[in-house]
Amino acid sequence: MSTTDLVADLAKKSGLVWVTYAGRDHAVWHEWVGDAVCVVSGGAEQSLPGIAEQRAVTISLRSKSTRALAARVEARVEVVAPGSEHWETVTSALRAGRLNLADSATAVERWAAESVVVRLVPDAPASTPAAISDDIGHTSPRLAR
Repeated sequence: MSTTDLVADLAKKSGLVWVTYAGRDHAVWHEWVGDAVCVVSGGAEQSLPGIAEQRAVTISLRSKSTRALAARVEARVEVVAPGSEHWETVTSALRAGRLNLADSATAVERWAAESVVVRLVPDAPASTPAAISDDIGHTSPRLAR
């Protein structure tokens, strides 16, 4: 199974992924769109401070059934600007997947004004539990052993 297929399979089955950068782990809701984990941050949405300034992050994905860490992958950060090539596709998927979205009709406009939307595109082979150090932060998912 390719890295993209593995990450896509795990991301589609889980409501959360862990995004690690600048020495911190962040549990975030997301949507898998095309070839990337897509996230909206800032404003009234989840906080990923400085995500737009990152070149790369680590994504940790867990098994939906066991909640154990199933894979970890490096990903490049691509900011999705309003009106850009991916904006409509990504924000439509995020709006559809966002639970309890009070302003569904205007959420995309709000995101354009106060949030940042990013695509986290896997760009290295994924590591599976046997290859992942168990020296991870307390907010990270537990390793399957």
